[in-house]
Amino acid sequence: MADLSVIILTHNESLHIERCIRSLLPVTDKIFIVDSYSTDNTVQLATQLGAVVVQNPWVSYAFQFNYGIHQNPFKTKWLMRMDSDEYLTPELASELNQKLTGLADNISGLYVKRRVFFMDKWIKNGGYYPTWLLRVWRNGQGICEELWMDEHIKLTQGETMNLDYDIVDHNLNNLTWWTQKHNNYAIREVIDLLNIKYNFDEKETVTPAFWGTQEQRKRYLKVRYASLPLFTRPVMYFLFRYFIKLGFLDGKKGLIWHFLQGFWYRFLVDAKVYEVYQRAGKNKEDIITHFMTEYGKDLRAANRSVKI
Repeated sequence: MADLSVIILTHNESLHIERCIRSLLPVTDKIFIVDSYSTDNTVQLATQLGAVVVQNPWVSYAFQFNYGIHQNPFKTKWLMRMDSDEYLTPELASELNQKLTGLADNISGLYVKRRVFFMDKWIKNGGYYPTWLLRVWRNGQGICEELWMDEHIKLTQGETMNLDYDIVDHNLNNLTWWTQKHNNYAIREVIDLLNIKYNFDEKETVTPAFWGTQEQRKRYLKVRYASLPLFTRPVMYFLFRYFIKLGFLDGKKGLIWHFLQGFWYRFLVDAKVYEVYQRAGKNKEDIITHFMTEYGKDLRAANRSVKI
């Protein structure tokens, strides 16, 4: 087995956690779960498969994951980030076992490709495959950047390389769950987009760069996206993704995915940004006051990770 430990965050993930852990066991039995007080049998299922589980109140994804990095009881050479609704392909498991033992000392991080499944269909087009993610890094040389959305692992030193095989993101919940989750995501996305303009905090993040790594390019494009006019940008993004990036080749389920994730969700975010401007104006301090008034309980809970 590889000298690797895996960190997973959970909350009511009984539908996914066994599949995730079982896919990891050919690579490592050192699995550390930070659970935010699940009310289902997530913890029982995980411990039965040998995972070490601790519980910690949810603050934000970044705060919870960095807590996991610092509290990880396994002193392994490498760390890996997994979500509970993801799993390794057998090919990636074999590749990790083969390559982690012989890497040069200057390699500090490994990128893997992610396949996204929606309604049990692999979304291959629209710019969604391959999506490269930094998911494996040397212990002590990576941290999760503290953002409201789209958090990435940021290396403190070293070079990276790409692995050949994939992780699979395949959530088994229904569409009602999906839309409710994205409605909740929307206010975090609003804060993240407005933070680009108003600089609510001074956290260390991935450096935007069009010609850099995929997450640097995504961060650069997000900054550019934030500068576009409200309501026109989700239309432009959807048309780009569905037609120019060939999202229409993903069929009916792909249409649902690209429309909801590429247009509806981003239009909802813009509507919430518009609401903020209507209610609070465009002064930074007034916007902060508005967020604290409208979403005070959630934002106070997250205050340790984002200064707003």
